[in-house]
Amino acid sequence: MSGAEEVEIPEVNYVSGSAVPIRGNDIDTDQIIPARFMKVVTFDGLGEFAFFDLRFDDDDNQKEHPFNEERFQDSSVMVVNSNFGCGSSREHAPQALMRWGIDAIIGESFAEIFAGNCLALGIPTVTADSETIQALQDWVDANPDGEIDIDVEAEQVTYGDETIDVTVDDAQRKALVEGVWDTTALMKSNAGEVRKKAQELPYVEDAAIPDAE
Repeated sequence: MSGAEEVEIPEVNYVSGSAVPIRGNDIDTDQIIPARFMKVVTFDGLGEFAFFDLRFDDDDNQKEHPFNEERFQDSSVMVVNSNFGCGSSREHAPQALMRWGIDAIIGESFAEIFAGNCLALGIPTVTADSETIQALQDWVDANPDGEIDIDVEAEQVTYGDETIDVTVDDAQRKALVEGVWDTTALMKSNAGEVRKKAQELPYVEDAAIPDAE
């Protein structure tokens, strides 16, 4: 396409790695990344502030939290409980988790906007029932170096000798597997078409029309 920049968006069919269990229902985005750390120009460096108020006291002394434990420092999969990511719609929450090292999240349920913000980063949010999640969290606790394999397309998670069925939202699965989850990159790669459409809209001033090159 003339004026378009080729952008390759990776397909996310499969995620593997050791895991970290984060227990508790209704963990909101303010707990994931406190508002005072959102006064940044870029998302760089947000990872160190993930779960900050749950990890440190007022004097910056460490509290008990899985993100502080040495055995979980190389984890790339997070296992959570119900309604994870509720509260305000801040996109900084999944950004902080991704920059800490999280590539996928398995849980009982997720707040819809949080799951959408994760999708925009290529992070699958897959679900299973409460009993299955608790069993997985217990296994992760006992096997911090154990590998968890998430098959996004097949909607299965394998760990130890177990393979469990999980659910991936249909639209999310399609976007991840087909490599169309990064909407910003898609728009950039189709800049010519974006410019053409903007020129057709009578309420868009010339100065606001993006450069296709």
